[in-house]
Amino acid sequence: MAEEIVLMKGNEAIAHAAIRCGADGYFGYPITPQSEILETLAELKPWETTGMVVLQAESEVAAINMVYGGAGAGKMVMTSSSSPGMSLKQEGVSYIAGAELPCLIVNVMRGGPGLGTIQPSQADYFQTVKGGGHGDYKLITLAPASVQEMADFVCLGFELAFKYRNPAIILADGVVGQMMEKVVLPAQRIRRTDNEVIEQCPWATTGRTNGRQPNVITSLELQPEEMEKNNIRFQAKYRLIEQNEVRFEEINCDDADYLIIAFGSMARIGQKAMDLAREEGIKVGILRPITLWPFPTEAIANYADKVKGILVTELNAGQMVEDVRLAVNGKVKVEHFGRLGGIVPDPDEIVTALKKQIL
Repeated sequence: MAEEIVLMKGNEAIAHAAIRCGADGYFGYPITPQSEILETLAELKPWETTGMVVLQAESEVAAINMVYGGAGAGKMVMTSSSSPGMSLKQEGVSYIAGAELPCLIVNVMRGGPGLGTIQPSQADYFQTVKGGGHGDYKLITLAPASVQEMADFVCLGFELAFKYRNPAIILADGVVGQMMEKVVLPAQRIRRTDNEVIEQCPWATTGRTNGRQPNVITSLELQPEEMEKNNIRFQAKYRLIEQNEVRFEEINCDDADYLIIAFGSMARIGQKAMDLAREEGIKVGILRPITLWPFPTEAIANYADKVKGILVTELNAGQMVEDVRLAVNGKVKVEHFGRLGGIVPDPDEIVTALKKQIL
């Protein structure tokens, strides 16, 4: 299947890309605003073409534990949900991270807390980047700002997950999940055979011993000394990811006096706000973190002595702003502008906030 340009929603792009990337299985449960992922997979029926398993589980808890089982067998498996559903998955996510298994998770964020609203939000930053489950673990976190990136990050997420034996998550907001844009879908990849899985994932439990003891997949370690060794190994892996996998985008930052830092849909709105500000003679640049973890701390820190102020814009009450302030270490003024309850600001609001808080 050759690359082709199509018009579709971000959620639909996730589903198409999952099939084309050679995913072995999807296990999920409907919740707005990400239900189109499961619906599109059901419509496409990949079990008839590629052999990909698609299953609507009885709950979010069941779905993430099915992912745990599939990942333990070395399969390319994934799930998707939205904010309240992700809360229910947190124990399973921690188990998967503790067992050092690769998988892909998609969270299309909605407003909260509680059941909140079905409108878009970016208020799961803390839950994802700071670790919503128990223990010292990290999720490789990709934040798409377009439908194209929704598709691209599926293959990238699986690649990073298997490279580091660590869960990866696509953290999208409801705007990106529901918006329609042109997208170039990846070429169809052939799913791995069972023998390829055994060869590429020697750690997996496959039911075949090949003359050796079968692998045991677990996150349990009753001896504290051994558990500490596990955690030290995890932290070393996380440092390696931080060294190699930071991704971000800079626009008009070379001559900027002021910086807007935003991710997802807010980066798109921030880019228009940057254009409006520059029309007024205010030199504004925008830095967009693409990986929320590992966070582009060093890249942001480099601007602490170059700009007069930074405005962090988010669809929340102020979450990523904490990491930006840590990055600049008090060397430059950092303020926050956000809207809550599912309200998406227009670019003029950001320009106004920039003038009031930073200039």
